[in-house]
Amino acid sequence: MAAVLEPYIYEGGIHRHTLILELLEDLGGYLIQKTPAATEVTLVMLVPRDDVHLIEQLAKDLLGKISRAPLTGTEIAVVSPTLASHHLPHSACDIAEFLRRGGANTTMIGLARGMGRRVALSADYERRLINEHDIALFSFGTFRDCIINKKPKLFEGIKIPIVATGGPDLKTEEVPGADMYIGNIGRVAHRLRHSDELEGLDVMSEKVGMIVEKMREDIARDPLAVLPARIMKEVQEQIPEIESVYTPAPLTLQLDGLRIKLPYADFHKKVEDMELQDNIRLRDVATITPSKMKNYILVKVKRKSEVGIEM
Repeated sequence: MAAVLEPYIYEGGIHRHTLILELLEDLGGYLIQKTPAATEVTLVMLVPRDDVHLIEQLAKDLLGKISRAPLTGTEIAVVSPTLASHHLPHSACDIAEFLRRGGANTTMIGLARGMGRRVALSADYERRLINEHDIALFSFGTFRDCIINKKPKLFEGIKIPIVATGGPDLKTEEVPGADMYIGNIGRVAHRLRHSDELEGLDVMSEKVGMIVEKMREDIARDPLAVLPARIMKEVQEQIPEIESVYTPAPLTLQLDGLRIKLPYADFHKKVEDMELQDNIRLRDVATITPSKMKNYILVKVKRKSEVGIEM
């Protein structure tokens, strides 16, 4: 039986941080993302649950900090009605930042036609792009009528869980089509730094984490044929060109797959033919398609019940 993996973030000095990486590999865990910054480094990891105490002790010895990151391994679309100044960048950027602190990868998406309540629309391309993510978080404004009666039409065609944020204190059932509504995060002309605003962002991260946990429980009922983190490691070992990609998060994990930021036309055959074990290739356990994001490669892993393969 495979070990249960827990998501954690390590923050500490870049000196000797390789000890954390070596221990993680020995324990059978996975490094999801490494972000060096001057003398500091941030490591996003999946650690076997029974061995978390070993990582915690080493982090303490290295004078670093380790904390649980419940959103690790998710990709969340943060959607604003437009790219105009009255919708971006203030609140939406802070929302994305708080989600990243929880371990998520975020994509900022400004819709093409949201300049007014009556003409707010999303194009088919935008809906398809949003649906490639695990969760769609719509960042709305401060008008109750707009959130309840006008903007929910932007949810049409979205097949993934929908979270809506806005200024008014509303119940989720008052916002048609939303799986979760979070208030006290409205449209403002400044960064969200006041105590009540930061409290709202903390509540948001907690509630999004609850949705992610439910999604993980659903996957656990019929597990994936192979862990996305395992595919990520195989890409790093079998497709060396990924090391030359300087786009942030060249391998972006999702709950049921990953986005590989290499051109589909040039690399999809290599990805499909990656050997996972004993004549089992990635194409046998996953669907590989071109992504709507810059024609990258999108990998969606099939469930064990679909393929009948134990890995």
